[in-house]
Amino acid sequence: MTTSQPDQAAPGAGGPETGADVAEVEKALSRLAYLLTRARRNEVITAAAEVRLERAAVVVLRQLEAAGPARPGELADALDVEAPHITRQLQRLVAAGYAERIPDATDNRAQPVRLTRSGEAASARIAAQARQGIADALADWAPDDLRQLGRLLHRMLDDFTTHSG
Repeated sequence: MTTSQPDQAAPGAGGPETGADVAEVEKALSRLAYLLTRARRNEVITAAAEVRLERAAVVVLRQLEAAGPARPGELADALDVEAPHITRQLQRLVAAGYAERIPDATDNRAQPVRLTRSGEAASARIAAQARQGIADALADWAPDDLRQLGRLLHRMLDDFTTHSG
């Protein structure tokens, strides 16, 4: 009978200890994804920010804030979701007064979307609430540890993006 050895490296992983390390990273990321995507977390943040949006609409709002005006297809590509999902969220943002459709000078059929001043303010309030929650959770961390965490997270995300196909 063959048994699985959890500390054995995956092919190309660099050695037995690397396989175990990768497994620990995967476990931590799984826990983090769960914590970050909980509906209750969104409710707490948006209520504190006085913004009544579902989690999916908040993601689109924050993407528009980060990237600026965009066509729905560009938003779908950036968020790696299907276009109908973006269309529904944009309808919600427009109805709430957080976004508006604007003319495209190069294509009369296209309708880029941008945040309104109200949308920019809502995004800023959501970001502030999210950052405060992180600051509270990591209050006991040394500044150097926080800088290193930020640097490593960006590095990891860049590598994930590069290898995501």
